[in-house]
Amino acid sequence: MELVSTHCHSRYCGHGEGEVEAYACAAEEAGLATLAFTEHYPLSGAFDPDGYLSVPEQAMGSYREAVAEAAQRHPSLEVLCGVELDYLGDLEDRALGPAELDGFDVVLGSVHFIDGWAFDDPAQRGRWEEPGAPDAIWRRYGELWCEAAADRSLRFDVMSHPDLAKKFGYYPSFDLGPLYEAMAEAAAAGGRMVEVNTSGGYYACAEMFPAPALLEAFCRAGVPCTVGTDAHVPVNVARDIRKAYGLMARAGYRSVTVPGKGGARRSIALE
Repeated sequence: MELVSTHCHSRYCGHGEGEVEAYACAAEEAGLATLAFTEHYPLSGAFDPDGYLSVPEQAMGSYREAVAEAAQRHPSLEVLCGVELDYLGDLEDRALGPAELDGFDVVLGSVHFIDGWAFDDPAQRGRWEEPGAPDAIWRRYGELWCEAAADRSLRFDVMSHPDLAKKFGYYPSFDLGPLYEAMAEAAAAGGRMVEVNTSGGYYACAEMFPAPALLEAFCRAGVPCTVGTDAHVPVNVARDIRKAYGLMARAGYRSVTVPGKGGARRSIALE
């Protein structure tokens, strides 16, 4: 069965490690058929003053060249060049027209910021401890995620780690079921794909993104699903892909959808 990962980061973003070539070698050794590099699209100084969260604008050309070179060196591996693009809502301060994004094979949509606050940054997690914070944060996260997923004017091919708000293990007091249904409806309305992101099992939440109940909601809504390891070091490039396939199958999926060049999609039957 083909193994794919449509989400990884290298040393080009401030919190990744390892060369693009090292990821391609590790992917090939692990038997992957497809690997998408999805570095964090440049953020402005207002959101990333230390250059830790995203790729510096001046490094994007080198990043593209490194991915192209890896594709040439590994013809048996389908190598895609993509980006992970943060949804910033009304605070968006970048030009994000066709000229900026059309050259990428895949664009992951992410919500890492809630009204300018990087809620999943360990250095900024103190706000989660405030009285009533989990309820307010989850509600606002859900609003922003649904906005991003449903807006067809945005170039998001795949919505990544859909319930990232659980990363630190904080949950709201209210039932998440209605939010899950709203997220599934938004993804379907926007024509998005979602991913099973295997990295969640290694955070405090100790569970892949998304939760089984949310993945089931996506499946019921007819939202295609792919898999990404979100590796930030080469050794993790193929981590838990088969487990992700199993999670998908239990949620009701019968195939894994793989994005490709030029907006193409293909399917891999789940065995």
